[in-house]
Amino acid sequence: MKILLVFDFDNTIIDDNSDTWIVQCAPEKKLPNELQDSYKKGFWTEFMGRVFEYLGEEGVREDEMKRTMASIPFTPGMVELLNFIRKNKDKFDCIIISDSNSVFIDWVLEATNFHDVFDKVFTNPAAFDGRGHLTVENYHAHSCNKCPKNLCKNAVLVEFVDKQLQQGVNYTQIVYIGDGGNDLCPITFLKKNDVAMPRKGYTLQKTLSRMSQNLEPMESCVVVWSSGIEIISHLQVLIKE
Repeated sequence: MKILLVFDFDNTIIDDNSDTWIVQCAPEKKLPNELQDSYKKGFWTEFMGRVFEYLGEEGVREDEMKRTMASIPFTPGMVELLNFIRKNKDKFDCIIISDSNSVFIDWVLEATNFHDVFDKVFTNPAAFDGRGHLTVENYHAHSCNKCPKNLCKNAVLVEFVDKQLQQGVNYTQIVYIGDGGNDLCPITFLKKNDVAMPRKGYTLQKTLSRMSQNLEPMESCVVVWSSGIEIISHLQVLIKE
């Protein structure tokens, strides 16, 4: 009987946004205005495709992007939390569901030696093409009208839990650790025994707090965190129960 830990990546595991962090590789560390202004709400992945194309045309190579990504800071207490999970892998399964991309997440986990902590990573697939330019695709198509068109994190979570059940793995509870607006959808589907862990001061926590003031029903319990150390304390209580 295991607990499933679900992590967001940007502003949760790492203390920044990997997609905006990579702009440090651009000439003068910024994007041209017309590229910056080409973003349309709900179409972030397409926007990032244009950013990667621009970086490629400016001669930014894979090794430079990798070095830049490896320098991204972890959120306070996150290294301790991931080490704690590693020591207790018999009690936890651990997945990432992220709107970043597979190349960036892979680089960060490789640079910090945390690949083994995560059983699966669900994110937008990325790869370098024949010209050495990074390309990214939408993770999937879905019918949820609350989520960006490339990724409904709830659809991913439900599908993963169902697949695991078919393999005979039944989770006693789900702990969801995130920060952003796109983490709201999966959290609204958590059950009574589950735990939603929004990062203090970020969009997700503000939205959940507004929902509770409006008395909108939430089944799961909500535990706010600022540091991975606080998450460790909560997980220690859960595995003792």
